[in-house]
Amino acid sequence: MIRYQEHQDEELVRIAQAGDTRAFDELIVRYRDKVYRLAYKILRHEEDAAETLQDAFLSAYRGLKGFKVESTFSTWLYRIATNAALMKYRKRREHHISLEQSQSHHEDAEPLAIPDWSAQPLDELLDNETREVMEAGIQRLPEDLRTVFLLRDVEGLSNAEVAEVLDISVAAVKSRLHRARIGLRDRLDRYFKDKTMRRERRPGEAGRGS
Repeated sequence: MIRYQEHQDEELVRIAQAGDTRAFDELIVRYRDKVYRLAYKILRHEEDAAETLQDAFLSAYRGLKGFKVESTFSTWLYRIATNAALMKYRKRREHHISLEQSQSHHEDAEPLAIPDWSAQPLDELLDNETREVMEAGIQRLPEDLRTVFLLRDVEGLSNAEVAEVLDISVAAVKSRLHRARIGLRDRLDRYFKDKTMRRERRPGEAGRGS
């Protein structure tokens, strides 16, 4: 009897490719929460995220025979899920925006260093109010920047994995991530400055009217 839980992803893929659907069921169990979370981060809609989850695993199952184990299953699945989520996201918008539209011709240049939010979960870095500002800022990023930021700093994929998921160069990942972090940092800076100004305007604080 095969103990599917004890096998690595690559072994489960080989078993599933040989026709054992229970091996693929184990892969679904391992990745369904992660795929749903990624889809929800992109779409911000529970029903659409659930549909993307189903679409992603159905596409993965249909394409499993052609999957090459040289690539990791998780990266391959993230690529399928990301594409499915972006297709659904674009259908909700009036204007189609390609992943390449905001790609600068300077993307292959090495960006300046900006703090890496992937080193610690955002929920541990931000309080509730600030987290809402951050989430709103993420949603307002251009599609290509937002997708890279979500994969890299929220989901914790490496630069190389994000490059493989989106089929772009590592340098392009770094450039887009750099611009996303700059945009979010500026947004948070404005938020904290406005918050400080509101506090300073409150009546009755020490030093006011003296």
